[in-house]
Amino acid sequence: MMLLPELSLLAFSIIFLVLSLGKKKAWLFTAARVLALAGFVLALFAAGARGELFSGAYKVDFFSQVFKVLLAAGFCLVIFMFEKDDEVANLPEFFMFLGFSTLGLMLLVSSVELISIVVSLEISSFSLYAIVPLRRGQTRIQLEASVKYLFFGAISTGIMLYGMGYLYGVMHSTFLAEIMAHWPLLLSKPLGILAVVLTMTAFFFKLSLFPLHFWAPDIYEGASDATTTFIATVPKIAATALLIRIATLAVHAPHQLALVFIILAAVSMTLGNLVGLVQKDLKRLLAYSGIAHAGYLMMGLLAFNDTGYATVIYYIAVYLFMNLAAFYVIMLLSQRGENLTINGLSGLARRSPLLALTLAVAAFSLAGIPPTGGFTGKFFLFVTAFKAGYLTIVIIAAVNTVISIFYYLNLVRISYSREAETQQPLTLAFHEKALCYLFSALIIFLGLAPYGLLDLFRRGM
Repeated sequence: MMLLPELSLLAFSIIFLVLSLGKKKAWLFTAARVLALAGFVLALFAAGARGELFSGAYKVDFFSQVFKVLLAAGFCLVIFMFEKDDEVANLPEFFMFLGFSTLGLMLLVSSVELISIVVSLEISSFSLYAIVPLRRGQTRIQLEASVKYLFFGAISTGIMLYGMGYLYGVMHSTFLAEIMAHWPLLLSKPLGILAVVLTMTAFFFKLSLFPLHFWAPDIYEGASDATTTFIATVPKIAATALLIRIATLAVHAPHQLALVFIILAAVSMTLGNLVGLVQKDLKRLLAYSGIAHAGYLMMGLLAFNDTGYATVIYYIAVYLFMNLAAFYVIMLLSQRGENLTINGLSGLARRSPLLALTLAVAAFSLAGIPPTGGFTGKFFLFVTAFKAGYLTIVIIAAVNTVISIFYYLNLVRISYSREAETQQPLTLAFHEKALCYLFSALIIFLGLAPYGLLDLFRRGM
């Protein structure tokens, strides 16, 4: 029961490994959706599991189970969103690697020891390295993106391992709790500071947080829409979980860690929003948006208390749904899997009012406009940082929010006010309409009724 979510994803991946040996592909989408939905239900069913495995290196608690439910939800929604078999080559293998990647992320949120963290991270990362090149009709730019992702990912992992070697050399332990218990001693040594910074490299890479953000725009642009949707949302949930675990253990000397978070948050927000202003490709725009939102996310960690951590979990949940909504509109508009530019949104309100509404709700939420979940989440993050005494970063974040409104609302303006080259209406299937309504409803609901989830997340800390 403790490993039920992980076992369901392992079964998902093995089933598609077997299916890859056959030739019948017609029912692969149906099988993937049924199995992914079953995995989400099992993750909900196992939410109450508690315990430790592998001599305490793997911890199953309410905190980890909340993140596993979010990971299962994100994985299930990506599977339901993806329906173009001509966009990705080797479809069974694509589903298999998606399952293995999510399995690695689930293992990661329960890992409280350095070696188990590395193993979990590599299970997830290597699976993503394999699916980025599976896009059909590869161009030079897309192949270059595949190589970049592998190269940068390998470098970030190597740097992390280098830092972990220093941590073990200084602390003589690989368990996070024992390492962080001696946090002041660790930061009193230059070697200890270097070890901590190097170790957190891989988590910052997953979040596309400055200075490890540079891979995101190229990979978002070069990968298929479904692959980009997954990379842009699901791995960031697990990276957030690890950062919260580290922050909760750094209770002895939080101010040193807070300074690092403030610098990274300020630069990420500013860089992401300023460069996002000039982007024309929608996936590149959302890449820089993700860099900026990683900066916002770091603000919730500054309080170093349960309320701040609950706010971060709430915001990453909102981030998941509002990004999935934005990417789903891109996937439905991109009929042949090509990259969509901002001009491709012209006349969307006339061609498909529902898609235009879904994009507007997602854009309003990303910009932080009420009554969406993005507004409520940012409000809580700002209040958390302000109460912790970090007024400067709150002001920087507020200015960046104003900057971001320009390019988010520009998407809505083009969708509703610019005439399209073709007036051919877009016909959506029933399940496509259902997903659009689901994303819009979730974003609005999270904005209007956040306290139930916040209380739930707070109890998990």
